[in-house]
Amino acid sequence: MADDTNKPAVSAASATEKPAPARTAKPRSARPAAARTTTARKRAAPQARTAAPAKQTARKPVSAKPAPARKTAAPAKKATTAKKVAKPAKPKKVKLVRDSFTMPENEYALIAELKKRCLAKGVPAKKSEILRAAVAGLAKLSDASAVAAIRRLPVIKTGRPAKSAK
Repeated sequence: MADDTNKPAVSAASATEKPAPARTAKPRSARPAAARTTTARKRAAPQARTAAPAKQTARKPVSAKPAPARKTAAPAKKATTAKKVAKPAKPKKVKLVRDSFTMPENEYALIAELKKRCLAKGVPAKKSEILRAAVAGLAKLSDASAVAAIRRLPVIKTGRPAKSAK
């Protein structure tokens, strides 16, 4: 037995009638708001597929109100450019470099001592900040003073220390 409950009933009179002419699309602003939603279109889709002409339903009169004016982006751009002018230009970020070095234990212990001295004065300092301050201080010296400070340092073998044999 075939299931005919989903098929629309077609009378003999409606089968011989010509289908209604296709509607022309109205401008977007003239359509009611309910027709613009996707759910309304989905609900209307099964009715459009039926072969028999659907019963005409009363339509709400379209209001003569003009469509709401869309905001233009031009004033917003002017406001953002005014903000950009007011802000000072950010300095370009300095690229950071990672490096490793070898130093004697007694000089390495001096870094820890300097960290404690800074902390006692209320300024927490990192190892890298102490080394950077030392380099900046050495750079401020005259050429003769800087060379003399470098010559006072003992020469050490560069590179990683050898692994001790166990």
